[in-house]
Amino acid sequence: MTESVALDRTDFGIIAALQKDVRLSNKELAAKVGLSPSSCFERVRALRRAGVLAGAHAEIAPAAMGIGLQAFIAIRLARHSRDAFTTLRNRLLELDEVIGVYHVSGQTDILAHVAVRDIAHLRDTVVEKIATRKEVGATETSVIFEARRKPALPCYVEVARGRKRT
Repeated sequence: MTESVALDRTDFGIIAALQKDVRLSNKELAAKVGLSPSSCFERVRALRRAGVLAGAHAEIAPAAMGIGLQAFIAIRLARHSRDAFTTLRNRLLELDEVIGVYHVSGQTDILAHVAVRDIAHLRDTVVEKIATRKEVGATETSVIFEARRKPALPCYVEVARGRKRT
C-alpha cells in the first residue's frame, strides 16, 4: 500500500471476498458485500488506485510445472552494504529458480525461496548460482518437506472498525 487509507467494513468485505476468489464477477462481488454493481466497481477501482489491491495471481500446482522440491536458502552477506545487498537481491530475482526474496533480521540477511526440479537442481542452484557470488559470505539451505499457506492476509478487527492503517 502506497498511502495510509481508511478502510471500512465494506472495503474489508470486498478484500476478503477477492482473496477467496479473485475470479468473482463484479455482479457476484457486489451481491456478496451488499452493494450495487456500480458502487462495488467504484470501490474496487479506488482500492486499486490506493494500492490496497496490488494484483491478481493464478495459483499453480508445482508438480504440474515439473517442480519437485522447494527450499529456503539463508544467505549471510560477505560485507554489509546497501550496494552489496541491492546487487545480490536483484541477481537473485533474475534467477528462474527463485520465487521470493526476503530481507530479514538476525544472523541471516536474506532468505531466498527457491523451486527446483530435484535435489541435484537445488545443489547446482546453491553452489553455482548463489554461493559463488562475491556478495555471499555463507549459505544454509532448508528443504521444505510440506508447504501450506493461507490464500489471504488477515483483516484485523480493530482495522475493520474503520481505524486508519499505519
